[in-house]
Amino acid sequence: MPTSPATADLRDPRVDTYIAQAAPFAQAPLARIRDAMHAALPDVAEAIKWGHPFFLLEGRPFANMAAFKAHCALGFWRGGRPVAEEAAGDHGKAMGQFGRIESVADLPKPAALRKLIVEARAAWTAAIEDKASAPAAPKAKRAPPAVPDDLAAALRATTGARKRYDAFTPSQQAEYVDWIVEARREATRASRIAQAVEWIAEGKTRNWKYQNC
Repeated sequence: MPTSPATADLRDPRVDTYIAQAAPFAQAPLARIRDAMHAALPDVAEAIKWGHPFFLLEGRPFANMAAFKAHCALGFWRGGRPVAEEAAGDHGKAMGQFGRIESVADLPKPAALRKLIVEARAAWTAAIEDKASAPAAPKAKRAPPAVPDDLAAALRATTGARKRYDAFTPSQQAEYVDWIVEARREATRASRIAQAVEWIAEGKTRNWKYQNC
């Protein structure tokens, strides 16, 4: 069957070279897989990634094939990674869902192979849709920073200061702690603690001056 212009545009010449340079036993299975991909999915494109032919949908990996010394392999991708080998039986040691492919006889018949490819495309699409509709993962809450002993003592010595400090978010607490521990001189540190406790007792965050800017 002649290759249509649209399909020809999606074929990568590097895949032609890959198949031509493969071992003789591998050339027919690779060509059969390639033809089945384009027959089942007119919009599938080709590329070479990690040294092997890949079949892409919407620019994303959908399947890949490879030739080795004594066998070929075909594997489908889903959700940005290869699909785990399923029900491969004794062939499970080989890469891909079809195990070791040593001749076209190890592949399904052309019609059955095209049907499997269409089904794999449906699963591939469903995985993308599920990922898009999944709720965003909750952001990890920041743990409150450890309170330096001198700051803790100053907070206890000022009425209401520790209660106000504990009401701040971990990020707001960290702003005060970082400001204090970054002081290089003891005098600077003591001055910052005194100022921090004064502001904290008034319910002010470290950067309260800039909140309404």
